Amino acid sequence: MDDMWKSMVKLYRNYEEIINYLIAGGLTTIVSLAAYYTCVLTFLDPADPLKLQMANVISWVLAVAFAYGINRSFVFKSKSENRFMEAVRFVGARVTTLLMDMAVMYVFVTLLGGSDKIGKLFSQVVVLVGNYLFSKLFVFTGKKK
Repeated sequence: MDDMWKSMVKLYRNYEEIINYLIAGGLTTIVSLAAYYTCVLTFLDPADPLKLQMANVISWVLAVAFAYGINRSFVFKSKSENRFMEAVRFVGARVTTLLMDMAVMYVFVTLLGGSDKIGKLFSQVVVLVGNYLFSKLFVFTGKKK
């Protein structure tokens, strides 16, 4: 049992950033989906293309606010002294993946007539991968804790 534990700890240490990102991404996805589903199940009709995108934007805003803090401290362990510019780059990257999210939802739901619930789950996978790459390559590039 002790060897298995040591192997798991070594595996975690070797892939700590990716594992932490998946955890943070999972939590961020939960925030995003909870906000989206709350919107479409209570006050925004997903059959209306404008209201569908409004629900998407609301879920995005709440998820980005949550994601910046958890990614900065838990995943990338940033010690950047210029938090403002780091946050601006983070939001810029997230705007890019929001547009990707909206495009997926538009194509899947509005053009193809698919389920908005399934489309949202699929778009979250696209967004998760895009967010990691943008965060790693363009946002959290400074000092680490």
